[in-house]
Amino acid sequence: MSCIYGRASLLVRGIFSLALLWAFATPVWSWGVQGHQVVATIAWQELSPLARAQAVRLLALEPGQTLPSVSTWADEHRGPATAPWHYLNFPRGTCQFDAQRDCPGGQCVLGAIERQRAILASPATDAERLRALKYLVHFVADVHQPLHAGYRDDRGGNMVQLRFLMRGSNLHALWDKGLLERLALDNSALIAAVQAQPIAPALLSTSLPTLVEIAEESCRIVAQPGFYPQGDPGEAYSIRMTPVLLQRLGLAGRRLAAMLNQVLP
Repeated sequence: MSCIYGRASLLVRGIFSLALLWAFATPVWSWGVQGHQVVATIAWQELSPLARAQAVRLLALEPGQTLPSVSTWADEHRGPATAPWHYLNFPRGTCQFDAQRDCPGGQCVLGAIERQRAILASPATDAERLRALKYLVHFVADVHQPLHAGYRDDRGGNMVQLRFLMRGSNLHALWDKGLLERLALDNSALIAAVQAQPIAPALLSTSLPTLVEIAEESCRIVAQPGFYPQGDPGEAYSIRMTPVLLQRLGLAGRRLAAMLNQVLP
Protein backbone atom coordinates (compact mmCIF):
# COMPACT_ATOMS: atom_id res chain seq x y z
CA MET A 1 0.00 0.00 0.00
CA SER A 2 2.78 2.43 0.88
CA CYS A 3 4.33 1.73 -2.54
CA ILE A 4 1.06 2.74 -4.23
CA TYR A 5 0.84 5.96 -2.21
CA GLY A 6 4.49 6.66 -2.99
CA ARG A 7 3.90 6.31 -6.72
CA ALA A 8 0.79 8.49 -6.49
CA SER A 9 2.78 11.14 -4.66
CA LEU A 10 5.48 11.07 -7.33
CA LEU A 11 2.81 11.37 -10.03
CA VAL A 12 1.20 14.39 -8.32
CA ARG A 13 4.58 16.06 -7.88
CA GLY A 14 5.37 15.39 -11.54
CA ILE A 15 2.10 16.93 -12.72
CA PHE A 16 2.64 19.93 -10.43
CA SER A 17 6.17 20.39 -11.78
CA LEU A 18 4.91 20.28 -15.36
CA ALA A 19 2.23 22.84 -14.49
CA LEU A 20 4.86 25.15 -13.07
CA LEU A 21 7.03 24.79 -16.16
CA TRP A 22 4.01 25.53 -18.35
CA ALA A 23 3.12 28.60 -16.30
CA PHE A 24 6.63 30.02 -16.49
CA ALA A 25 7.28 29.06 -20.09
CA THR A 26 4.27 30.74 -21.67
CA PRO A 27 2.94 34.27 -21.19
CA VAL A 28 -0.78 34.54 -20.53
CA TRP A 29 -3.15 36.71 -22.57
CA SER A 30 -0.61 38.56 -24.67
CA TRP A 31 -1.62 42.24 -25.00
CA GLY A 32 -4.66 41.38 -22.92
CA VAL A 33 -8.12 41.03 -24.46
CA GLN A 34 -8.46 44.78 -24.91
CA GLY A 35 -5.12 45.20 -26.67
CA HIS A 36 -5.88 42.48 -29.20
CA GLN A 37 -9.36 43.84 -29.86
CA VAL A 38 -7.97 47.33 -30.44
CA VAL A 39 -5.37 46.05 -32.93
CA ALA A 40 -8.05 44.09 -34.80
CA THR A 41 -10.43 47.08 -34.87
CA ILE A 42 -7.77 49.39 -36.29
CA ALA A 43 -6.92 46.77 -38.91
CA TRP A 44 -10.61 46.39 -39.81
CA GLN A 45 -10.91 50.13 -40.38
CA GLU A 46 -7.99 50.05 -42.83
CA LEU A 47 -8.95 46.99 -44.86
CA SER A 48 -9.56 47.49 -48.56
CA PRO A 49 -13.16 46.89 -49.69
CA LEU A 50 -12.13 43.65 -51.39
CA ALA A 51 -10.22 42.32 -48.37
CA ARG A 52 -13.05 43.29 -46.05
CA ALA A 53 -15.58 41.46 -48.22
CA GLN A 54 -13.44 38.32 -48.10
CA ALA A 55 -13.05 38.62 -44.32
CA VAL A 56 -16.81 39.04 -43.90
CA ARG A 57 -17.40 35.93 -46.02
CA LEU A 58 -15.00 33.84 -43.91
CA LEU A 59 -16.27 35.18 -40.58
CA ALA A 60 -19.83 34.31 -41.65
CA LEU A 61 -18.89 30.66 -41.09
CA GLU A 62 -19.26 31.49 -37.39
CA PRO A 63 -22.29 33.79 -37.21
CA GLY A 64 -21.85 36.80 -34.99
CA GLN A 65 -18.06 36.76 -35.08
CA THR A 66 -16.08 39.86 -36.03
CA LEU A 67 -12.38 40.50 -36.49
CA PRO A 68 -12.06 41.92 -32.93
CA SER A 69 -14.08 39.07 -31.41
CA VAL A 70 -11.78 36.41 -32.91
CA SER A 71 -8.60 38.30 -32.03
CA THR A 72 -8.11 36.33 -28.79
CA TRP A 73 -9.11 32.94 -30.22
CA ALA A 74 -5.47 31.82 -30.44
CA ASP A 75 -5.00 32.44 -26.70
CA GLU A 76 -8.25 30.71 -25.80
CA HIS A 77 -7.18 27.60 -27.78
CA ARG A 78 -3.50 27.60 -26.84
CA GLY A 79 -1.85 24.35 -25.78
CA PRO A 80 1.68 22.97 -25.43
CA ALA A 81 2.02 22.46 -29.19
CA THR A 82 1.00 26.01 -30.14
CA ALA A 83 2.43 27.96 -27.18
CA PRO A 84 5.77 28.69 -28.93
CA TRP A 85 3.85 30.26 -31.83
CA HIS A 86 3.11 33.36 -29.73
CA TYR A 87 6.66 34.63 -29.21
CA LEU A 88 10.35 34.29 -29.93
CA ASN A 89 13.31 34.77 -27.61
CA PHE A 90 16.62 36.46 -28.37
CA PRO A 91 19.82 35.87 -26.40
CA ARG A 92 20.48 38.83 -24.14
CA GLY A 93 22.78 41.30 -25.82
CA THR A 94 21.61 40.90 -29.41
CA CYS A 95 18.50 41.71 -31.41
CA GLN A 96 19.79 40.18 -34.63
CA PHE A 97 17.55 37.30 -35.63
CA ASP A 98 19.08 33.89 -36.28
CA ALA A 99 16.44 31.43 -37.49
CA GLN A 100 18.24 28.28 -36.37
CA ARG A 101 18.92 29.72 -32.91
CA ASP A 102 15.77 31.77 -32.29
CA CYS A 103 13.10 29.87 -34.25
CA PRO A 104 14.18 26.23 -34.60
CA GLY A 105 11.89 24.32 -36.90
CA GLY A 106 9.81 27.45 -37.46
CA GLN A 107 8.35 27.07 -33.96
CA CYS A 108 8.08 30.74 -33.04
CA VAL A 109 5.77 33.63 -33.81
CA LEU A 110 7.52 34.44 -37.09
CA GLY A 111 7.20 30.89 -38.38
CA ALA A 112 3.57 30.78 -37.25
CA ILE A 113 2.72 34.00 -39.10
CA GLU A 114 4.39 32.75 -42.29
CA ARG A 115 2.46 29.46 -42.19
CA GLN A 116 -0.91 31.07 -41.49
CA ARG A 117 -0.37 33.78 -44.09
CA ALA A 118 0.38 31.11 -46.69
CA ILE A 119 -2.82 29.21 -45.80
CA LEU A 120 -4.95 32.36 -45.95
CA ALA A 121 -3.54 33.19 -49.39
CA SER A 122 -4.03 29.63 -50.68
CA PRO A 123 -7.02 27.84 -52.23
CA ALA A 124 -7.56 25.96 -48.97
CA THR A 125 -11.07 25.37 -47.66
CA ASP A 126 -12.90 28.31 -46.13
CA ALA A 127 -12.76 26.61 -42.73
CA GLU A 128 -8.97 26.33 -42.96
CA ARG A 129 -8.65 29.91 -44.16
CA LEU A 130 -10.85 31.20 -41.33
CA ARG A 131 -8.66 29.40 -38.81
CA ALA A 132 -5.59 30.95 -40.43
CA LEU A 133 -7.23 34.39 -40.26
CA LYS A 134 -7.88 33.97 -36.53
CA TYR A 135 -4.30 32.97 -35.94
CA LEU A 136 -2.90 35.76 -38.08
CA VAL A 137 -4.93 38.51 -36.37
CA HIS A 138 -3.54 37.37 -33.05
CA PHE A 139 0.09 36.65 -33.93
CA VAL A 140 0.71 39.92 -35.79
CA ALA A 141 -0.40 41.73 -32.65
CA ASP A 142 1.79 39.46 -30.51
CA VAL A 143 5.02 40.17 -32.36
CA HIS A 144 4.49 43.92 -31.76
CA GLN A 145 4.39 43.42 -27.99
CA PRO A 146 8.07 44.10 -27.18
CA LEU A 147 8.42 41.25 -24.70
CA HIS A 148 7.11 38.73 -27.22
CA ALA A 149 10.48 39.29 -28.89
CA GLY A 150 12.42 39.74 -25.67
CA TYR A 151 15.18 37.84 -23.92
CA ARG A 152 15.37 34.10 -23.41
CA ASP A 153 17.02 34.21 -19.98
CA ASP A 154 14.02 35.87 -18.28
CA ARG A 155 11.38 34.30 -20.57
CA GLY A 156 10.31 37.57 -22.12
CA GLY A 157 10.04 39.36 -18.76
CA ASN A 158 7.88 36.65 -17.18
CA MET A 159 10.57 35.99 -14.58
CA VAL A 160 10.97 39.67 -13.63
CA GLN A 161 8.74 39.96 -10.56
CA LEU A 162 7.41 43.36 -9.48
CA ARG A 163 4.46 45.17 -7.97
CA PHE A 164 2.22 47.48 -9.99
CA LEU A 165 -1.10 49.11 -9.10
CA MET A 166 -0.76 47.72 -5.57
CA ARG A 167 -0.54 44.08 -6.61
CA GLY A 168 2.06 41.49 -7.50
CA SER A 169 2.85 41.10 -11.18
CA ASN A 170 5.74 40.63 -13.58
CA LEU A 171 7.20 42.73 -16.36
CA HIS A 172 5.53 40.74 -19.13
CA ALA A 173 2.09 41.10 -17.52
CA LEU A 174 2.73 44.80 -17.00
CA TRP A 175 3.13 45.24 -20.77
CA ASP A 176 0.30 42.85 -21.61
CA LYS A 177 -2.31 44.44 -19.39
CA GLY A 178 -0.98 46.59 -16.54
CA LEU A 179 -0.19 49.73 -18.53
CA LEU A 180 -3.53 49.49 -20.33
CA GLU A 181 -5.43 48.98 -17.07
CA ARG A 182 -3.80 52.12 -15.67
CA LEU A 183 -5.30 54.13 -18.57
CA ALA A 184 -8.78 52.82 -17.70
CA LEU A 185 -10.16 53.55 -21.19
CA ASP A 186 -12.85 51.68 -23.06
CA ASN A 187 -11.99 50.35 -26.51
CA SER A 188 -13.23 53.39 -28.40
CA ALA A 189 -11.28 55.82 -26.24
CA LEU A 190 -8.17 53.63 -26.38
CA ILE A 191 -8.36 53.48 -30.19
CA ALA A 192 -8.61 57.28 -30.27
CA ALA A 193 -5.54 57.52 -28.03
CA VAL A 194 -3.64 55.06 -30.23
CA GLN A 195 -4.53 56.94 -33.40
CA ALA A 196 -3.53 60.26 -31.82
CA GLN A 197 -0.12 58.92 -30.78
CA PRO A 198 2.60 60.13 -33.17
CA ILE A 199 4.65 57.41 -34.87
CA ALA A 200 8.29 57.95 -35.76
CA PRO A 201 8.61 58.64 -39.51
CA ALA A 202 11.20 55.86 -39.83
CA LEU A 203 8.54 53.34 -38.81
CA LEU A 204 5.94 54.60 -41.29
CA SER A 205 7.44 52.88 -44.31
CA THR A 206 5.32 52.80 -47.44
CA SER A 207 6.02 49.06 -47.69
CA LEU A 208 5.23 46.41 -45.11
CA PRO A 209 8.40 45.54 -43.17
CA THR A 210 9.50 41.94 -43.04
CA LEU A 211 8.54 39.84 -40.05
CA VAL A 212 12.19 39.69 -39.00
CA GLU A 213 12.37 43.48 -39.07
CA ILE A 214 9.26 43.74 -36.89
CA ALA A 215 10.63 41.25 -34.34
CA GLU A 216 14.01 42.99 -34.20
CA GLU A 217 12.16 46.31 -33.81
CA SER A 218 10.36 44.92 -30.73
CA CYS A 219 13.60 43.52 -29.33
CA ARG A 220 15.34 46.89 -29.64
CA ILE A 221 12.64 48.44 -27.46
CA VAL A 222 13.36 45.84 -24.77
CA ALA A 223 17.09 46.59 -25.12
CA GLN A 224 16.67 50.32 -24.52
CA PRO A 225 18.07 51.69 -21.25
CA GLY A 226 15.27 52.02 -18.71
CA PHE A 227 12.94 49.44 -20.24
CA TYR A 228 13.63 47.18 -17.27
CA PRO A 229 12.49 49.22 -14.26
CA GLN A 230 14.81 49.68 -11.33
CA GLY A 231 12.62 48.33 -8.56
CA ASP A 232 8.85 48.41 -8.79
CA PRO A 233 7.61 50.64 -11.64
CA GLY A 234 5.69 53.72 -10.64
CA GLU A 235 3.94 56.62 -12.34
CA ALA A 236 7.13 57.84 -14.02
CA TYR A 237 7.64 54.47 -15.76
CA SER A 238 4.01 54.42 -16.91
CA ILE A 239 4.20 57.94 -18.29
CA ARG A 240 7.41 57.15 -20.17
CA MET A 241 6.35 53.78 -21.58
CA THR A 242 2.66 54.30 -22.39
CA PRO A 243 3.42 56.25 -25.61
CA VAL A 244 5.62 53.34 -26.73
CA LEU A 245 2.80 50.89 -25.98
CA LEU A 246 0.26 53.00 -27.90
CA GLN A 247 2.63 53.23 -30.84
CA ARG A 248 3.08 49.44 -30.93
CA LEU A 249 -0.69 48.88 -30.90
CA GLY A 250 -1.11 51.36 -33.76
CA LEU A 251 1.66 49.83 -35.85
CA ALA A 252 0.28 46.34 -35.25
CA GLY A 253 -3.16 47.39 -36.51
CA ARG A 254 -1.84 49.15 -39.60
CA ARG A 255 0.56 46.36 -40.51
CA LEU A 256 -2.06 43.68 -39.95
CA ALA A 257 -4.35 45.54 -42.36
CA ALA A 258 -1.55 45.82 -44.92
CA MET A 259 -0.90 42.08 -44.65
CA LEU A 260 -4.56 41.15 -44.99
CA ASN A 261 -4.95 43.52 -47.94
CA GLN A 262 -2.20 41.54 -49.64
CA VAL A 263 -3.44 38.01 -48.97
CA LEU A 264 -7.23 38.10 -48.67
CA PRO A 265 -8.10 39.19 -52.24
